[in-house]
Amino acid sequence: MSEIPRFRKGKGCSGAPVLKQRGQHEVFCGLTGIIWLHRKMQDAFFLVVGSRTCAHLLQSAAGVMIFAEPRFGTAILEEQDLAGLTDSHEALDAEVQRLLSRRPDIRRLFLVGSCPSEVIKLDLARAARRLSAQYAPHVQVMNYSGSGIETTFTQGEDACLAAMVAELSATETRELVVAGALPDVVEDQMLDLLDNLGIGPVRVLPARAADKAPTVGRNTVFALVQPFLGDTHAAFVRRGARHIPAPFPFGEEGTTLWLAAIAREFGVSPERFEEVTAAPRARARRAVMSISEGLRDKRVFFFPDSQLEIPLARFLTRECGMEALEVGAPYIYRSVVEQDIELLPPGPRLSEGQDVEKQLDRAFEARPDLTVCGLGLANPLEACGLTTKWAIELVFTPVHFYEQAGDLAALFARPLRRKGLLRLEAAE
Repeated sequence: MSEIPRFRKGKGCSGAPVLKQRGQHEVFCGLTGIIWLHRKMQDAFFLVVGSRTCAHLLQSAAGVMIFAEPRFGTAILEEQDLAGLTDSHEALDAEVQRLLSRRPDIRRLFLVGSCPSEVIKLDLARAARRLSAQYAPHVQVMNYSGSGIETTFTQGEDACLAAMVAELSATETRELVVAGALPDVVEDQMLDLLDNLGIGPVRVLPARAADKAPTVGRNTVFALVQPFLGDTHAAFVRRGARHIPAPFPFGEEGTTLWLAAIAREFGVSPERFEEVTAAPRARARRAVMSISEGLRDKRVFFFPDSQLEIPLARFLTRECGMEALEVGAPYIYRSVVEQDIELLPPGPRLSEGQDVEKQLDRAFEARPDLTVCGLGLANPLEACGLTTKWAIELVFTPVHFYEQAGDLAALFARPLRRKGLLRLEAAE
């Protein structure tokens, strides 16, 4: 091996026109991000300032039993709050005081805005500053919006991390920050790879504990592991940090190019890179190859939902042999996903935003073999004869880096295999 693998800049879909859609759209609530963030940050608590509907959503999505002690809750806005008949800030202060007196383990408290709190213009940023000053240094209080009025559900994490970046301590130390919530087992795999490459110090955002939080400054470089972190990217840049652009670590190719971009930044030798990555790369290739036979030459259509669509389309077309017909994303942050766009083979329509009726017409006309979409569309599309994959499952399932490459391919192969078995049963 004479050099570390490089991202070969090419045409791909970079110059393709993007269909901008601004019509009726279907989205899932940004509060959903709390479900994986509260598991990631062991000393944090997420207090949603919202309605009983918000509380029911979180309880249902998390599957937490009524006697459990989760790290999230809802400060209920009653009718008199929405009508402006009470001092919401006074009620919120009392709720926070009760929470922190009962839960002394909390080190980070997030006040999470919702559709109702934003409609009545409740200033949670001001409340967070006031409460943070009151409970410092033991508890840091921050706020972000989890409203689903104009955002997609993964932007809850983006808003949370961006709020955290603004509060990170300053440093002049050169270090790498990896941003994006990953399951602990996947994060450990990533850190082992970087450590074996001799790259460090490495910090992760979000950190599992408050005292492990990264610092940031003009000597900080950062890499993203989730393609929906547009606001987080901008927040790091405002703090003087520099982004290491790379395709996202989905599949063998994406993982290798992601690691290679960081390795070049830190001066890792080609020999060291080969030594560390050769075995897991081979395992990933074998795992994907064993599953991709059922995906090869199949056509896939992405409705905008999770913002993972562009990197996943790159993985499916380049590593699994599928053909992408349309790749829709709620937002396309060029500064974040441009390298995945350049690797995406020419052909698919790129669309940003949504006009759901028109997109449904295009899907029915195309009749793809597999349609990746949100929960709200999946059952109706199945009833119309289209095979679907729930986009939200791709967020809740470990899919990053080498050891999960086969699992990622299997998530797309499973619906097609199920449909084949149903056809066989019907024929018998």
